[in-house]
Amino acid sequence: MTNRDYGAELDALQSQLNEIQQLVKQLADIQSEIELHVEEGEVGGEAPARHESEGEEAGGILYSGRYRGEKESCRWTPQERTVRQLLDLDGEKAAKVLAALGHKQRIDILKSVFTAPLTGAELVEQLHMGTTGQLYHHLKALQGADLLVQEERGGTYAIPLHRALPLLLLWAAASELLDASDYIALTEARNNAGDYLGSNQNGYDPLHLVAALVENSILEHRAGHCSEVHLFVHDDGSVTIADNGRGIPVQAFAPADKTPLQAILTDIGRSSPSAFITAPGAGHKINAAVVNALSQRLTVEIRRGGSIFRQEFKHGIPQTGLLTVGATRETGTSITFLPDRDLFLLPVSPESLSQYTRSVSEANPGLSIQLHRSDTRPD
Repeated sequence: MTNRDYGAELDALQSQLNEIQQLVKQLADIQSEIELHVEEGEVGGEAPARHESEGEEAGGILYSGRYRGEKESCRWTPQERTVRQLLDLDGEKAAKVLAALGHKQRIDILKSVFTAPLTGAELVEQLHMGTTGQLYHHLKALQGADLLVQEERGGTYAIPLHRALPLLLLWAAASELLDASDYIALTEARNNAGDYLGSNQNGYDPLHLVAALVENSILEHRAGHCSEVHLFVHDDGSVTIADNGRGIPVQAFAPADKTPLQAILTDIGRSSPSAFITAPGAGHKINAAVVNALSQRLTVEIRRGGSIFRQEFKHGIPQTGLLTVGATRETGTSITFLPDRDLFLLPVSPESLSQYTRSVSEANPGLSIQLHRSDTRPD
């Protein structure tokens, strides 16, 4: 004889069947919408404009999930929030939720206890915090928001089970916005240009931006991969630096979600693989990302792997994706940038550029560096 509760098992099967039916219905609705778009696109000419009725929703978000903790697990049944519901969300309350999480150490605490409950001492050690007071300041805020619980006085801290999936969903959304953190740093660099460019008694000197980009070509030369660098000064004040190095890599490798090119041109932080220079009197170094941030516009063209790639930026923010625009047997990188006229009142001085190219040649025998002006032959 078995002690199986067939009634309970049938109820559980019915519940699972209902979930499957709901998922199938959602997939069918999505497929119907896709087929509608395809049919419209196949008709000759452009698809007719679709006008939403007054009560028709602008769209929605479907989500579900499951989480298996150390002691408990839960399943998030499929849910939907319409765009209108999300836009009508109480802004003040939403801001308070984000503020409770808006600190790196609080995020680190929550991520740490997701794996397994931890004591205060274990958190201090794992997160390399200087004092327990620093930890408890954040623990108090997280507990007050019901985002963290302590099993007993002096015991371990854990995520309340009903908060686990909402937090994971919030982090999933944040993962789609991580590039915004780079753009915030680029804006801060532009707002604090003096930290990178030094004194501005006679105006900031755009030669520093040229030198920061040429430094990458110099490193390629010293590694044995670049023999020529050409500088072109254009009538509008923009400058092009072109070399015959290997070309900046354009292929992203897991787990990175950005290409090496985008990292070089948008990551101001320590992890940036770009070369750098330091302007006299400046507190921060200038790398390619800083040049991008301080440029009104910047275009990069890469010759690598038999193809020519191009991407455009404005104040550091990509304006296009990485485009394949041609084929070639050559390799190298060309960057054209226009210094931001709000920061650089005068264009780069041809005399300063001539002196700079001579100094680079003297310091790097075997590297040919030529200056081209719009109205003269190469120097």
